[in-house]
Amino acid sequence: MQTYLTYEDIQHKCSQLNDMYEIDEEKFYQVVEKWADRDATTEHKLLASFSELLQLVSDEISQMERTVKMEQTCRLGCAFCCYFPIIINGMEAKLMKQAIDCFPEPRKSEILRHIDGYFTEYKNELDELEKLNFEEEKDFKLTYRQRNIPCMMLNTETNQCMAYEIRPIPCRTYVNYTNPKVCEDHVMPKETISFEFLYNEYMGALNEFLQFLYEEGDTGFIQYPDDMYQEDYIFHWFKTKA
Repeated sequence: MQTYLTYEDIQHKCSQLNDMYEIDEEKFYQVVEKWADRDATTEHKLLASFSELLQLVSDEISQMERTVKMEQTCRLGCAFCCYFPIIINGMEAKLMKQAIDCFPEPRKSEILRHIDGYFTEYKNELDELEKLNFEEEKDFKLTYRQRNIPCMMLNTETNQCMAYEIRPIPCRTYVNYTNPKVCEDHVMPKETISFEFLYNEYMGALNEFLQFLYEEGDTGFIQYPDDMYQEDYIFHWFKTKA
């Protein structure tokens, strides 16, 4: 019979992590410094930096797990976390859209068809969810989660993300280390943890890169700084193809 970490075990390991592990912020800035010097279009530099920084967040989590010997119990086909609200800024939304546009044509077309169908199927529910003020309503996550509306990128037939490699920070930093059944049995399980603090390093590096591009006079398809400081639900940004 498989045994899992208890809630107390997880809390203890997180405490250990605080004492034992220090994030190497320089790794994040090295990504954008590398691309700033490349002979490439601004659009390519932005997408490459975005993708590499996202992967670096995932790699950092893996390193932290190895440090305190924790193993994720999240598995392929488990998608309970894909019903939580995902909030991103306008810059991230544009980067995601541009990345999808660069996918191979069959995959790109499949995703766009899926998104169109999603907005048709859930239009009324999304209109209501969009009224939830995530900045002012204390329990907006619980209210949102109770509506049981999947993320627009979730294929509910396979329970797989259709844009997994460019999934936003909240998606890749929410993790379960105990019995995966807690996610099935509880709308907001207390046992799960989030590494969302890594957003600071990720966004800090992107912001520095955009500042550099802004000073160079070319921020590509990003309207800087406006896009960085406007946040909303992910589905809001994808209502239009622009």
